[in-house]
Amino acid sequence: MKKEIHKNSSKRKQIRGIRHQYRTFTRWPSSNFYPLTSTLYPLSSMFKYTLIVCVLMLLGTFQVRAQSLETYFATAAENNPGLQSKYKAFQAALQRVPQVSSLPDPTFSFGYFISPVETRLGPQKAKFSLSQMFPWFGTLKAREDAATLAAEAKFQEFVDARNQLYYEVAAAYYPLYKLSEWKQIERENIEILNSYKEIATRNFENGKGAMVDVLRVDIMLKDASTNLEILNQEEKPLLTKFNKMLNRSAEEKVTIEVEEKTDTMTVHLNKDSLMEQHPVLKKLELMRQSSEAAESAARKNGYPNMGLGLDYVVVGEPTDMQVEDSGRDVIMPMLSVSIPIFRKKYNAAVKEAQLTQESLALQKEEFTNNLASRYEQVWFDISRQEQLIKLYNEQIKETRRALKLLTTAYANSGKDFEEILRMQQELLKYKKKKVDAISRYKTAVARMEYVMGAQ
Repeated sequence: MKKEIHKNSSKRKQIRGIRHQYRTFTRWPSSNFYPLTSTLYPLSSMFKYTLIVCVLMLLGTFQVRAQSLETYFATAAENNPGLQSKYKAFQAALQRVPQVSSLPDPTFSFGYFISPVETRLGPQKAKFSLSQMFPWFGTLKAREDAATLAAEAKFQEFVDARNQLYYEVAAAYYPLYKLSEWKQIERENIEILNSYKEIATRNFENGKGAMVDVLRVDIMLKDASTNLEILNQEEKPLLTKFNKMLNRSAEEKVTIEVEEKTDTMTVHLNKDSLMEQHPVLKKLELMRQSSEAAESAARKNGYPNMGLGLDYVVVGEPTDMQVEDSGRDVIMPMLSVSIPIFRKKYNAAVKEAQLTQESLALQKEEFTNNLASRYEQVWFDISRQEQLIKLYNEQIKETRRALKLLTTAYANSGKDFEEILRMQQELLKYKKKKVDAISRYKTAVARMEYVMGAQ
């Protein structure tokens, strides 16, 4: 948006000319804080993940940016309940890692012989047992890998939700810019029409014009006033929608700062390489890798589990005869092995993981195709709005020249006042269309950044 002082200066200059002659996701900057999708992270990465997300969500607050939209991105990231929900889901997924990567609890048992069992060494009075089961080699690591990759997939889901939120905030922000500009254009139009009315009235009083010219201006003034009133009424629902995305009061003031110049996007981007960075594609790939690790864990679950244990038997003194080591307690190490003979459940778990991998591969292919289609459509929208902005700039320039010539001629002859009014409305129309094209262009650029997975 142009500076207010610049707007007022341009407006005053135009009005003076009439009276005397009858007269351009920032985005949250790209971040390299995301974990590598091909790396398996240990349990200690939980703190790192938390730190990463805090940096992602708060970084925009500390950036010195000219565009207030960057500040609104940061506010939305901090306050939006939907995004906070995604973050909580990611934190919950991290808690699965220690659950699946730990050994089963050891087993302790105690038995007391109500009727002591007589042995050669003496009567057995009590028995203590302690045992620990161990899964097959590599099983815990496979489970940990599957859970860690699933948590990383949740993180990428959070990143995609953040990017989508940024686009939605931008898509609600630029209509507010358009509304603000249209209101300013209507106010300027009313002031200019009042100047025309003053000129038409003076010409009528001097016998150089007709009373119908004054009436025509009155009609147009009523239209302009009504349009401005409607625009004022339209502001409330747009403000409510925008503020609720930021999870704040609907009446909160919104500062609009938009540069009218178009962004630098003159080269058709390499969509194949850029789309690889889309969080949804990363999420699907991580889920596929997690399923591979789950398949490995399922196979290892079908192997025997081994257990180590120790029995301690309390032996009393014999009552009949004494032998060597009589009355001495007994210590007995134990080794146990599970026998996984019921294979259906293990085979089904492996098959489930394999089918999940195939499903995720197909989902990734479908999403890539849809992404390519959306990319081409958004690119067309950007190109179209660029051309329209260029056209409207030229039309505004030529219309102003024509209007200047008409007002000069009217000052000399008092004729063609209706043509002046028509040309003024043409200028008004092109100004509004230009603002609309800028709003659409900025929104399309924000959508392109989402489609490309800008982070």
